[in-house]
Amino acid sequence: MRTAIQLDPQEDAAPARRLRSLPSLEQQHRAYLMQRIEDYKDSLSREMLMRLGDDAASELHGARSDQFVMTEMLMQETVDQQIIERLKLPSFRRWRSKILPLREAQRSPTRWGMSTVDPVALVLPRLEPGDRALVIGTGAERAVYLLAAHDLEIHCLIGDTTAATKIEGTLASESLSGQCEAFVVMLGHWIPAAVNGPYHLVVIDAATVQSLTPDRQRSLMIQAQQRTAPEGLHALVSSDADIAPESCLRHYPDWQKIPPPPGGPTGRSNEPGLRGFLLSGPPIRPSGLSSVK
Repeated sequence: MRTAIQLDPQEDAAPARRLRSLPSLEQQHRAYLMQRIEDYKDSLSREMLMRLGDDAASELHGARSDQFVMTEMLMQETVDQQIIERLKLPSFRRWRSKILPLREAQRSPTRWGMSTVDPVALVLPRLEPGDRALVIGTGAERAVYLLAAHDLEIHCLIGDTTAATKIEGTLASESLSGQCEAFVVMLGHWIPAAVNGPYHLVVIDAATVQSLTPDRQRSLMIQAQQRTAPEGLHALVSSDADIAPESCLRHYPDWQKIPPPPGGPTGRSNEPGLRGFLLSGPPIRPSGLSSVK
């Protein structure tokens, strides 16, 4: 994640290098294929998966027994190739001509019903591929799609199975599911061990927070803050015209609100989008992850 100073257009220094190099087009294509292959495997029954393995074994029947490890690798490659052919997945050349324009469109906030001045959209220049994001609450689901399109690694905490299934379905249909893992949890009580951070961006749906009891609200916000990277930001957002993101500010006594850019919206708006604001944390984050279960 790049700092605000690195992005300051008034800085005379040479543009700062990214902390991570961007993946090559070949790497992106391979990741696309593997994602589609895994999605397909997840959709199959155990019996159908076994049948794929049997077909691969038949193709490799002539392999020598002392090459067992290599044969196992070849079987996996053969199964993957069968799936590629069955799904008619594009070659690198065709992918580059068709999928890349789709990815470009997916990286626009407006594709997901968001304004370019919504907080999640405003923070995009600071984020880099491979940065980690935590999205909490059903009302912030459109942030999941936008961040996934920008190649962030996302964990999503949702309070009900139906909403999680919807998010996973949209990600799969947009070929973005490899970027996100959704967890159905009782918010404010327990967080899976895999959701351990540190996160460069935490997006929190204010309506979800308001639906919890005061004790669970406090617990959830502490959990989120403890898992935030030192340079990380929180985006408090709302897609509900009747719920203001400011309702969550009492949980951030030591955090600093980042002012919107000149000409940006101020105050409450009833326009569709994912309105809200960004917060930067205190110099020293709250510690003791194990203190809040």
